[in-house]
Amino acid sequence: MAKRTPDHLKIIAGTARPDRMNPDAPPANIGTAEPSEWLSERAAEIFAQLSATLLGMGIASPDDQAALALLASRLEEIEICTAVIEDAGRTYCTTATSGDKLVRARPEVAMRNEAMRHAQSLLSEFGLTPATRAKVSARNPAEENPFDALDYFS
Repeated sequence: MAKRTPDHLKIIAGTARPDRMNPDAPPANIGTAEPSEWLSERAAEIFAQLSATLLGMGIASPDDQAALALLASRLEEIEICTAVIEDAGRTYCTTATSGDKLVRARPEVAMRNEAMRHAQSLLSEFGLTPATRAKVSARNPAEENPFDALDYFS
């Protein structure tokens, strides 16, 4: 079974069709989410930055708290793994039981790679990558049409 795209994402992406919409889908609340208590201080900072970005795009919702917390945690994990890799290098040397010298990839390289893949996926879910941001057509509530006040077409 194919993954169903939520209606609000179809509207934002401009791909909404009445025959494929779910009229019973619950609407998302408007506003910013609060960071989860389990987030570290750095992850909470990243969470706040992401929330502010989504608010600026006009698509922020407190309903997205768990997914935003997961994204913030993954981005922090990328920062931590990158710091270890920069300090210790991408590889390390060890000695095999036969006495041969072995050069192996540091575990943080694989951990960072997996965190980057997951973060990329989550960023796309929120429309926070260049390709997915280009699909977002949400209107900022603060940007009202100045011609609405004229009632010209009423």
